Amino acid sequence: MTVLKMTDLDLQGKRVLIREDLNVPVKDGVVSSDARILASLPTIRLALEKGAAVMVCSHLGRPTEGEFSAENSLKPVADYLSKALGRDVPLVADYLDGVDVKAGDVVLFENVRFNKGEKKNADELAQKYAALCDVFVMDAFGTAHRAEGSTHGVAKFAKVAAAGPLLAAELEALGKALGAPAQPMTAIVAGSKVSTKLDVLNSLSGICNQLIVGGGIANTFLAAAGHKVGKSLYEPDLLDTARAIAAKVSVPLPSDVVVAKEFAESATATVKLITDVADDDMILDIGPQTAAHFAELLKSSGTILWNGPVGVFEFDQFGEGTKTLAKAIGESQAFSIAGGGDTLAAIDKYGVAEQISYISTGGGAFLEFVEGKVLPAVEVLEQRAKA
Repeated sequence: MTVLKMTDLDLQGKRVLIREDLNVPVKDGVVSSDARILASLPTIRLALEKGAAVMVCSHLGRPTEGEFSAENSLKPVADYLSKALGRDVPLVADYLDGVDVKAGDVVLFENVRFNKGEKKNADELAQKYAALCDVFVMDAFGTAHRAEGSTHGVAKFAKVAAAGPLLAAELEALGKALGAPAQPMTAIVAGSKVSTKLDVLNSLSGICNQLIVGGGIANTFLAAAGHKVGKSLYEPDLLDTARAIAAKVSVPLPSDVVVAKEFAESATATVKLITDVADDDMILDIGPQTAAHFAELLKSSGTILWNGPVGVFEFDQFGEGTKTLAKAIGESQAFSIAGGGDTLAAIDKYGVAEQISYISTGGGAFLEFVEGKVLPAVEVLEQRAKA
């Protein structure tokens, strides 16, 4: 995968437009989770150190295109960036016809989704973005799977289009995990439905040695293997699909599970052998015996890809399985990559962030890359690098 990298470019005195993913939760006008902003800071600082006039853009939320809405304004993000960078970061609302920014300064453009044509990737808008800069830097992996004006269109028309450090690191980590993984490779894919992760399961079944499934996905595989799953969430119409995947790759199934009679924070957790699941049981986690077995598989792996917690970890009594696997991934010598919102929440809860080789910032983009799909915003950078 060959793209120009911002780190290799001379940016002295250049006007640099950086597309970041600053789509963060905002409560009462204040940023309530800053992970994406923190991830963008090294790129912004590097551009400033290189002597660029820096313009940063992003979307936030899903406003009606072409209309300003206060709740989707990037003002709270501009305030946060000002504090984090220790300098004034003005929010610029009207920028499409040109903006005054000096070398060594940084401004934040108002929400790109307030611009008509952003989501449809209109050439007219993309050309206006491109006219603002000497160099366009795509650094928002989380939106790389969307062909929009500020992620894809602008890269077609900018004088120079490059990948930012965050995007480059993401592509490198995913390439390492999926392109030539150190063996053996173990993937954990968990979630409520096989149907939503079918492409991921099919793609990984062709490259990994062990495919650990969790959540409702595991229940479907258990049912496909002839086990009773009680009143657990599963997909009876996908049993043949589960069997077909299990025929291609080793899918170790739980020997014991944690069940409850109801899905509630106050529910009583009971450990049962998989053969003892009753008709009124709901499977809400893997059991200790299974967790220990899966942990050994992870510790002896060369590469680990983790997408999804294996139990309802939000309720502590159903979180031990996810906790055990998280700790095992942390202790493993494997190259480990993790992605997906629930996965990141589990990593935070069990304090293993420092022990995981790479944590992906992109939810949908992460899954689409794993599925083997082409990410439009990356593809256009590759095309520009060849030109």
